[in-house]
Amino acid sequence: MKHALITGGAGFIGSHLAEALLAHDYHVTVLDDESTGSPENLASVRGHFQFDYVRGSAADKSLVRRLVADVDEVYHLAAAVGVELIASAPIHTIETNLYPTELLLAEMLRRRKAGHAAKLFLASSSEVYGKNPKEVWQEEDDLVFGPTSRPRWSSGAAKAIDEFLALAYYRQHRLPVVIGRLFNVAGPRQSGRYGMVLPRLVESALTGRPLIVHGDGNQVRCFIHVADAVRAMRDLMASEAALAGVFNIGGDQPLTLMELAQRVVVAAKSGSAIELRSYAQAFDEQFEDVRRRVPDLTRLRATIGFQPEYDLDATLRDTINYIRVMLRK
Repeated sequence: MKHALITGGAGFIGSHLAEALLAHDYHVTVLDDESTGSPENLASVRGHFQFDYVRGSAADKSLVRRLVADVDEVYHLAAAVGVELIASAPIHTIETNLYPTELLLAEMLRRRKAGHAAKLFLASSSEVYGKNPKEVWQEEDDLVFGPTSRPRWSSGAAKAIDEFLALAYYRQHRLPVVIGRLFNVAGPRQSGRYGMVLPRLVESALTGRPLIVHGDGNQVRCFIHVADAVRAMRDLMASEAALAGVFNIGGDQPLTLMELAQRVVVAAKSGSAIELRSYAQAFDEQFEDVRRRVPDLTRLRATIGFQPEYDLDATLRDTINYIRVMLRK
C-alpha cells in the first residue's frame, strides 16, 4: 500500500484527490491549515481507516519533517489561489507559494539521503505564463510578466520560482518531481470566495442576481472538470516518462467569459441578467488580466494518453447541482 501526503488536501482539488487515492488503495494523509480549505470537503472520507487528517501549516518545519518521514508520494497543493486573494493579500500570496515548497523539497531530500526516496507532484498554475500573447500556451514558452508594481503578477512569478526550485532539486540531487500547470479547474466544492469565476457565476444565476463579468467579456478561457484534473495528476505520478517534466493540465474547449456566463444562465435555467464590470471597479486601477489562456495538451496526451471524460456541459452541470444543494442548506 502506498502512502501519500497531500498538502492543502482539505481544499477543492485536494479533497477530490484524497478520495481518488483512497479509491486506489492508498493510505492518505492530508495536511491543511484551513485558511481556504475546509474539513467539510473531506466528509466522505473522514472515517476511512486509511485516512489521516492533520490541521497545520505546510510552513511548519517540524510538522512537515514528521509527515514526510514515511510517505511514498507528496502532492503539494497548498497555495494561495484566486485573483481576489492575490489582489488583496500579495504578501500572503508570495509567502504561501514559496516557503512551503522550499521546505518540502529540503525535507524530502533529507529523507532521500537517508535512503528513503519519495516522489513530489508540484501543483503549479497557468499563472506562470503571465500575459504571454500566444494563442495557445506550450510548456516551453517564455513567461511574460508585468511590472513588479502590479501585484497581479506576484502569484505567477512565485509559482515559476517553485518550478525552478523543484527542477533544480531534480538536476542536482535526482529528487523525483513532476510539475502540473493547472488551468481553470472547476466542479463540485469549488468556492467563488476568492474570485473563481465559474462558481461565482453559478451562484449568481441560482440566486437571481446579475452575473458579473469583468472587463469586456472577451477574455478566453478553458475549463477542466476536477475529476479529469485529478486523474491526470495520478497518471503523471505513475509514469516514468513524466519524471522532471512540466505539463499543462486543462480543458480543450475555449470560450469567452461572456459565452461562459450565457451558458451558465441557460444550464441553470436562470432569469438573471449579465452585467459587465470594469476591473477598476472590481479590484483597482492597476489590475491587469490575461486576454487568452488556452493550454496546449500535446505533451500531456503523448505522455499519459490523456483524454477528458467530462466536457464543458458536464462540468457546468456538476457545478450547478453542487451549488444548488449548498444554497439549500
